[in-house]
Parts: sequence; structure tokens; C-alpha cells
Amino acid sequence: MNYMVFYVETGKKLKSASTPEDETGRQYHISIKPGEIPRYVLLPGDPGRVPIIASFWDEHRKLSEHREYLTYVGTYKGVRIAATSTGIGGPAAAIAIEELLRVGANTFIRVGTTGALRKEIRVGDVIISTGAVRYDGTSKIYVDPEYPAVASYEVVLALIGAAEELGVRYHVGLTASSDSFYIGQGRPGYKGYLPRRWATIHKDLAEVNVLNFEMEAATLFTLSNIYGARAGAVCAVIANRVTEEFVAGAGVEDAVKVGNEAVRILAEWDEELSKIGKKYVTPQLIARLARK
Repeated sequence: MNYMVFYVETGKKLKSASTPEDETGRQYHISIKPGEIPRYVLLPGDPGRVPIIASFWDEHRKLSEHREYLTYVGTYKGVRIAATSTGIGGPAAAIAIEELLRVGANTFIRVGTTGALRKEIRVGDVIISTGAVRYDGTSKIYVDPEYPAVASYEVVLALIGAAEELGVRYHVGLTASSDSFYIGQGRPGYKGYLPRRWATIHKDLAEVNVLNFEMEAATLFTLSNIYGARAGAVCAVIANRVTEEFVAGAGVEDAVKVGNEAVRILAEWDEELSKIGKKYVTPQLIARLARK
């Protein structure tokens, strides 16, 4: 059996090795077809975070599970919403983004964890990314390194608005994304191995006002901009590289709440834009909705 052309689980033949989907458009990795997913998708790395995200929804159900890609769909305050885990790093995230776009999603919010690079950022805070330093390898396959990895301004605004409404302590700024959890983020490898090039990378980035290190935002932002989709990221600070504090799970619930609420805000803006025939969110639009 040629596993590039068949589902391993079912033996169902796919269109081709170049187009790994079945006749209904069901994607090979995420196992979702068009019409099954809404436009708004939260993207945690950890599959275990998907049911946590969905626990705050009005209702939810598991749609699919294949490899690291677990997807729930449901509604949050009346808005159709989904959450798909991407696994760790740019390569796995790019697969999820590619296939989610093919089945109808167009607005993505990474809900992850991160390590802060500045002393004043506390463990348990959340960081909202405006852009990402591209230390990943995946985005470089798609486009030259000079191409910026920037978040969609509407998503950034919605995340800030959500954090304000919820009273969550947050920071806004640049993120660095690496394919490496250890060496590439300035952590010693096995037996203390740490090339000079990377030994002070976390300090060097802090000096130019980069707030945090994580592993998927640069890929998400780059692909979303190339394909005309919208993307943002909110990450819980579970570690601080200056104080050396590390608390697994710190701030995750706050990041989840902010991500969910940002979807509600975006949906409200999108509905209003559709009514008035406009394309872009403006301060005037936000003010008008606030007065309603």
C-alpha cells in the first residue's frame, strides 16, 4: 500500500500524492472537510488544551482527531467557533494552517504558552503578539526572510479588548519564534552543549524589546499574510528567563478566556462591517458599537 495515497486508518484512496484529500475535500492530516469548520479557529499547540478551551463555550463536540491534530467545534456566546491543536513548532503548525484554510477557516488565534524575556513580565501574565522574529525554518520555505511576520491588527485589537474586559494582566509587543526549545532559545542542550551563537540569544532579544520566546507565531503570521487570512496570538507566560521562574500551566486559563472573548469581539465587528459594506475595522466603528 502506498501510504501517500491512502488513509492508513481506512484504506480510503485520496485524490493524489500532491493533493492529499479525499473526494469530499477531507484533509489528510486534520481529517476535516469543507463545511465542518467555522471561520474562527483557536490554535493551541497542546491537544490537551483543546477541551480546556471548549469548556468555556456554550456547547461543543469533538469533530476530529488524527496525530497531533485534535479539533473541537461549538459556539461561544452565540458565535460558531473551533479549536485545533497544532502540535509543537512551525512545521506541524503550517500543516494545520494549510488544511484549515482549505476547508473554510480564515481567522486564527494561537493560544499558547511562552517564556518571557523581560524581568517586569510576571509568570501568569499573558502576552499579545504584534509580530514575530522569524527564527523558525518553516516560514523561510514560504518566503524570503525579509518578509515580515506580523499579526492582523484587527485580531490584536480584539485580543487587547478581551484582556481589558476580563481584567487580565497583559503585555503587547514583539515575539520571537524558534524551532528549537533548547539551544535555539539559549537553554543548554544535553551535557551542557550550547554554541556561542545561541548562548545569549534571549538576552540579545530583550535588549531590542522582544518580549518573549515561543515556537509557532512566526509561521502562523507569515502564512496568514501570504494567504490573506487573519491571525494573532495570545500566550500565557509560564516562565521568565531573567528570574528563572517556571510554573507549568500558569496563566493558561486567562489566555484561553482572552482567545475565546476575542473571537466574540471579532464576530461582532465582522457582522457590523458586513451590514455597512465596509472592509476594515476603524476606531469609529468600535466607538459606534460601544455606544449601542
